[in-house]
Amino acid sequence: MTVIIKTVLLLVCSNLFMTFAWYAHLKNMSAKPWFVAALASWGIAFFEYMIQVPANRIGYTQLSLAQLKILQEVITLSVFVPFSILYMKEGFKLDFIWAGLCLVGAVYFMFRT
Repeated sequence: MTVIIKTVLLLVCSNLFMTFAWYAHLKNMSAKPWFVAALASWGIAFFEYMIQVPANRIGYTQLSLAQLKILQEVITLSVFVPFSILYMKEGFKLDFIWAGLCLVGAVYFMFRT
């Protein structure tokens, strides 16, 4: 498996944890005090970091820091949109497409040789 594929797979897994840590409490813990939600989010975020740190270390062997960051942003949007629609029951927004197109431009500029 190539370095980029390993990095992408790990970052996708990391982003799943991150997205749940950042946003799932809005749906599941809205009646709880904020500090309970923060503690639960920190618990989830621990696993995010346990995947994200190795992903970035692996990726940095072949990608620049800026390329890693843009890759992370593309993955974040790719994970967030289905999470928002399927889990949080938010509607699809045309802005998701515009944001994605902006990221396509960012990917082009960061990965061109």
